[in-house]
Amino acid sequence: MPDQMIPARLAKLRQQRTAPLILELDLIDGIAESRPADPVSAVLTRRRPVLADVLDGLRRAAEDDRVRALVVRVGGKPIGLAAVQELRRAVRAVSDAGKLTVAWAETFGEFSAGNVAYYLATAFDTISLQPSGDLGLTGIAVERVYLRDALDKLGAQFQVAQRYEYKSAAEQVTETGFSEPAREETERLTASVTEQLAGAIAERRKLSRERVRELIDSGPYLAAAALESGLVDTLGYRDEVYASVRRHAGEGATLLYLTRYQRARALTERVRQVPGRGSGESAVGLIYATGPIRRGRSGRGPLAGGAMGSDTIAAAIRTAAADDSIAAILLRVNSPGGSYVASDTIWREVIRARAAGKPVVASMGDVAASGGYYIAMAADVIVAEPGTITGSIGVLSGKAVLGEALSRFGITTDKVTQGNHSAMFSQMRPFAPDEWTLVNDWLDHIYADFTGKVAEGRGMSREQVHELARGRVWTGADALANGLVDELGGLGHAAAVARRRAGLPDTAPLRAYPHARPIDRIRPSASSDAPGAAAASLLAESWGPAWKLAARVGLPAYGPLALPGSWTFE
Repeated sequence: MPDQMIPARLAKLRQQRTAPLILELDLIDGIAESRPADPVSAVLTRRRPVLADVLDGLRRAAEDDRVRALVVRVGGKPIGLAAVQELRRAVRAVSDAGKLTVAWAETFGEFSAGNVAYYLATAFDTISLQPSGDLGLTGIAVERVYLRDALDKLGAQFQVAQRYEYKSAAEQVTETGFSEPAREETERLTASVTEQLAGAIAERRKLSRERVRELIDSGPYLAAAALESGLVDTLGYRDEVYASVRRHAGEGATLLYLTRYQRARALTERVRQVPGRGSGESAVGLIYATGPIRRGRSGRGPLAGGAMGSDTIAAAIRTAAADDSIAAILLRVNSPGGSYVASDTIWREVIRARAAGKPVVASMGDVAASGGYYIAMAADVIVAEPGTITGSIGVLSGKAVLGEALSRFGITTDKVTQGNHSAMFSQMRPFAPDEWTLVNDWLDHIYADFTGKVAEGRGMSREQVHELARGRVWTGADALANGLVDELGGLGHAAAVARRRAGLPDTAPLRAYPHARPIDRIRPSASSDAPGAAAASLLAESWGPAWKLAARVGLPAYGPLALPGSWTFE
């Protein structure tokens, strides 16, 4: 019996190596921007594919004659609009290469908003929806909760200063609704996103834009109505969808996860390389600048919330700039901002890398706003997706004044001070006039520094920058039209730009930085220039002693250059 089993297994392995392939990808748990740097996060997010791996796998699949079809499950956890736009281009390339591409969903929202998930699905040749599902094509909405009236009843006051009128993060505690600038900004933002979605749906579903807007206004849809309206191609359960794909791929086709396929192909390519050549081969250094920005080291663990630290990112840039095998640096930014000082630290290292002769290209992900834009603005080239949330060039600060509110409940405080301004951050009283002057001087300094560096990096006058700044948020498409970014595209396009800038071939690899080993998280580094200095930590802050006050006001706890709230559209 064992003698008979071995040939059968060998025959099966040979068949698996030569049979047609059906690649599948499950996005029900969303997608990760970068690989976790610590083992705990890696275990907790092991079911989430990494965007770069998925894009690389799709690129390989488009060139592989064995691949006959791609089937992707969509409609799960929200994926950022910019990431979806990168995925859409990669899927289109697979389809253009003659492979069948199928998107299937149990539901697009389960009678809730599912606009972006459906937008992703429109990149595929065929869209299939489970008969019990629905399509939440409803349009884009941005809703804010305002607490001013409730706080007035409690006797709570807030002192907030901002630069300038579009920097509206604190309005939830100072207003009862959108201010005119905030409404103007938000209306344009939602209009830009809707234009992008409607245009793509019209193109892929062969409908007029007018008809798409009518369909958006009439949504959401039950499955049968979505089919009748031409928004989906078929209704079916998973087994029916997969059976149809198998018939197309041919007898004996093997089903394989895209991530497994990508890893196997990447390993094969590494094995085929000339021994010893890889270590000295010129490459592009890829640095992920992901999460809120704070001083100190990055915290990638689940307890730290995935913030980037200026020590970690700055050290990674220094290490890449000093590496003779790195010909250019690709800074992938996906951040709502945070600390002004930390952002400036990273900005300085970008300047130094360019001065050392290393071109720097910034690739913006779902969001690169406020401090996220700050760290990107000195790059040689800035690349964003049409749906990237960017800009927000402005600053704000303030504090809650809770003395009267607490006194209503019989709570009193007392203090002993040394120094005229030692208690200026106390939440028991407002800022004194001279203290308020100091706060506003601080904001004026930050805004002048921010806009001045934007003007220098973008080749504009300060007056031109001020018209585009004032705290205003833009989509990537509008940012391109206004000169805040240079090109539209994703990580792959930005990598191609970096290779061209450095004179590298199209096949030049990307090499991730920092190269921190697990031991580097425990063992002290030899110096701040050592590779281990870029290892992530678990604890840090950015506002300094004022961060708790900011959090209580409802401001972002990571610093004055932060975009508040969630900017993931559904």
